[in-house]
Amino acid sequence: MCENENKEKLLEAKKAWREKLKKALEKHPERKKFKLESELELESVYDLLDLENFDYMEKLNWPGEYPYTRGIQPTMYRGRLWTMRQYAGFGSAEETNERFRYLLDQGQTGLSVAFDLPTQIGYDSDHPLARGEVGKVGVAIDSLADMEILMNQIPLDQVSTSMTINSPAAVLLAMYMAVAEKQGIPMDKINGTIQNDILKEYVARGTYIFPPRESMRIIVDIFAYAGENIPTWNTISISGYHIREAGSTAVQEVAFTLSNAIAYVEAAIKAGMDVDEFAPRLSFFFNAHSNFFEEIAKFRAARRIWAWLMKERFGAKNPRSLMLRFHTQTAGSTLTAQQPDVNIMRVAFQALSAVLGGTQSLHTNSRDEALALPSEHSVLLALRTQQVIGYEIGATDTVDPLGGSYFIENLTDHIEQEVLRYIDKIDEIGGAVEAIENGYIQKEIQASAYRYQKEVESAERVVVGVNKFTTSGEQPIDLLKMDPATSQRQVERLKEVRLSRNQGKVAESLQELRRAAQGSDNLMPYILTAVKAYATLGEICGVLRDVFGEYQQQITL
Repeated sequence: MCENENKEKLLEAKKAWREKLKKALEKHPERKKFKLESELELESVYDLLDLENFDYMEKLNWPGEYPYTRGIQPTMYRGRLWTMRQYAGFGSAEETNERFRYLLDQGQTGLSVAFDLPTQIGYDSDHPLARGEVGKVGVAIDSLADMEILMNQIPLDQVSTSMTINSPAAVLLAMYMAVAEKQGIPMDKINGTIQNDILKEYVARGTYIFPPRESMRIIVDIFAYAGENIPTWNTISISGYHIREAGSTAVQEVAFTLSNAIAYVEAAIKAGMDVDEFAPRLSFFFNAHSNFFEEIAKFRAARRIWAWLMKERFGAKNPRSLMLRFHTQTAGSTLTAQQPDVNIMRVAFQALSAVLGGTQSLHTNSRDEALALPSEHSVLLALRTQQVIGYEIGATDTVDPLGGSYFIENLTDHIEQEVLRYIDKIDEIGGAVEAIENGYIQKEIQASAYRYQKEVESAERVVVGVNKFTTSGEQPIDLLKMDPATSQRQVERLKEVRLSRNQGKVAESLQELRRAAQGSDNLMPYILTAVKAYATLGEICGVLRDVFGEYQQQITL
């Protein structure tokens, strides 16, 4: 980008400017060292010299063209805005259905379902380990009866639904399919995503059930079954969000997410699938954290790396296989219980970084989520934040508006290089599964989380309202309060389902599932049959627990 003659002139001019800068710094020293979480020290200014040997066609190209740095669609938001989702789920299916319908009436364009902890780890609401957790951090779904209530009066052929569920993802997907069938909707008309990303559970969240290799079998079964039966469904949302929430840097978030994605692709290919059969339905889920420009560069770098990996490493030929499509959620870990209204500003800037980075779908956190599940008022304000970004401030009027910025392009290149170093390291270990089993990824995240926390505690990293600009006597805000009777009502409904169903069909379907799990058949048809017979989530996962066993995390010091 910089010809020799111009380069010499720039170098001379920059040298002269640096002399002036030196004098300015003697008079007014900089406040601190400016660096990213990945330890990259930032220059005071970036210029054309920082993009030496920059090849536009190789690094950027046009929007909608390989390597998709500038976005996966030629028109991006000029054609259609991102899907606006608000992650919701609490208490009973009735309460959550009411919240869904309220948000759809307010302009939300897609559903995003949060499940309670017992559902996430495959236990029914009456299991002893579920006591005290039913409906607390999401909605309780025990059987098809609950899913029918959850999606009541919601046209599943018109609304895209994302379900944050991992180890029991096959069961929840089967329930959703069964509800769509009852609504008379053809399977090729339902749209949505199951998270279904078990590898990040072992390193970041902990809601796993089965050992890694058995879990991978279920995921590949979903890929194969969905490809033939629900072709417009996203079969996985490979998640960096929770990796970032656990304390990783932006570089680690992308690196570990893409390494997990490589493992899924390799597993599917090993099972006999052609890469272009399943890769177009792979999707991703990233975090929008607080460093505004780093996040924008992160999203752009992730797209470019994924396109290169799919083309060069896996030989994908379908352009859709090369496109990194992703959902973004603003960073829950940055929300503070102190001065919760400040979270409104945090979320707005984080959401804007996701939009400028080219997200396909977005959830904005609510101001009160550090204290409780979001109130109706708070969740509406969070949705309105997306709508202001989409319709009022001009951020969507042109594609990749920060493309070509010396700083953004330099930062995108830096993140790309550091991510590829991590991927090479994980390849040397033997891949993501091996890197998880020997604790490498966990240790890297823990080290970054520890460093970040030390910086907050020493006030080297300022968190407004926490370690600087604090106040006393803050006014309380109205919080959502859960009805303590919800758990008992859920248990009573579960009891009614068990009494009213055909016990013979349930027993037969579970026995057939057991035989399939012991063999090599695709598990999805058997799970779907059990779901339609109103076998419960806990019963289905119980069969698979018996056959596959449960994973116990190995603690390494």
